[in-house]
Amino acid sequence: MTEITRTALRDALHEAASVVISIVGKLDDDAIKAPSELPGWTRGHVLAHIAGISNAMARQLEFAARGERIELYDGGYEGRTKAIELAAGHSLEEHRAAVSEGISRALNAFDALDESGWNRPISYCDGTVFDGGLALWRELVIHASDLGTGRGPETWSRTFCGHLVRFLEARVPADYRLVLQPTGLPQSTIGTGHTSIVVTGMLTDIAAWLAGRTPSLGSLRASAAADGVELPELLPWPAGVPAAS
Repeated sequence: MTEITRTALRDALHEAASVVISIVGKLDDDAIKAPSELPGWTRGHVLAHIAGISNAMARQLEFAARGERIELYDGGYEGRTKAIELAAGHSLEEHRAAVSEGISRALNAFDALDESGWNRPISYCDGTVFDGGLALWRELVIHASDLGTGRGPETWSRTFCGHLVRFLEARVPADYRLVLQPTGLPQSTIGTGHTSIVVTGMLTDIAAWLAGRTPSLGSLRASAAADGVELPELLPWPAGVPAAS
């Protein structure tokens, strides 16, 4: 699977942002109070998180430009959770403004980068600005689907799914080796364990499952030694913010 370039990532961020803004623009007051695709979260919670991660990643870049590093969220994971809960019940107009402002701030920060800027260190996953761009891309695309307005994982691009599969290899338990056979596409393997499981289906369904989302095309099948088996339980999502102890 081909790695995404910096230029392509910048374009992908703008495309994903446009999708989110379009969805938010079509919601009404009742819609933001309705359940999202994430257990226990309304659409208001998802919107609050999108605004929060957009501002958080913009802040990463703004500090990096000054040669400084700062934690992703004020107050760490606990601060993130409190901010989402506080903002989840905001009005439709408040959500629209917060999402628009947060996304614009982040896009402006990425658009201002020169070539060397992508390599600046940030605190997110002890990585670089480029890693932060990939993270924001994941957040925007996946949470656009989590809003539950009809744009499910089946809309995710091949490039995005390929990136997501590589990133989420960290979720494969140590005992397992997953042989992924996306329909009509080359086979790939993630994980290094001794127990091999073959996972077949549409690429978007494979990516959705790895991301902890419902495969929207219903194509996923798992087998071991030619026999049908259950899909393995995956490890937690790789966290950019450590959980509070």
